[in-house]
Amino acid sequence: MSVEQSVTGVERFFGDDDIIVSKTDLSGRLTYANKIFLDISGYKEKEVLGKPHNLIRHPYMPRTIFKLLWDSIESGHEIFAYVNNRCKNGDHYWVYAHVTPSWNNEGKVSGFHSNRRVPDQEILQNHVIPLYEKIRTAEKSVTNRKDGLKAGMQVIDSLLAEKGLQYDEFIATLGQKKRRGYR
Repeated sequence: MSVEQSVTGVERFFGDDDIIVSKTDLSGRLTYANKIFLDISGYKEKEVLGKPHNLIRHPYMPRTIFKLLWDSIESGHEIFAYVNNRCKNGDHYWVYAHVTPSWNNEGKVSGFHSNRRVPDQEILQNHVIPLYEKIRTAEKSVTNRKDGLKAGMQVIDSLLAEKGLQYDEFIATLGQKKRRGYR
């Protein structure tokens, strides 16, 4: 069964006070998943530990966003991003993710830690989903995946240059505009 066939189109939700937590090693293999992660994704702990975190990657998520995420955390920086995840049965759920490197006693990155909260639906619908759709369109405009990633990066780089912001700063300003009453 292909990845595309395993998408149901059904969105799942979790509580406003819930926090999805996971930890990975340096290669992105899950070393910890909390109960909320397991409950919403539909997996059992034994099914996820030791597996790549991209086990829950939704096929409609732009690869460009994951490149930005990995570039940030591998260089020792945190990042905030909206992410669409896929459940075991093909349903999906959106999160507002905060991903950070974990450090060992020698001051070296030893893994990664992610906390995910309920995303702001207005920001998601009015800003994030249209942006991700534009990036995905660029990624799919060429047949070569490497060139597709470059095309997606061009979309996001142009937007960020126009705004004069880094990606996570741009994401943070979406929430600021709402708090100030802007659209």
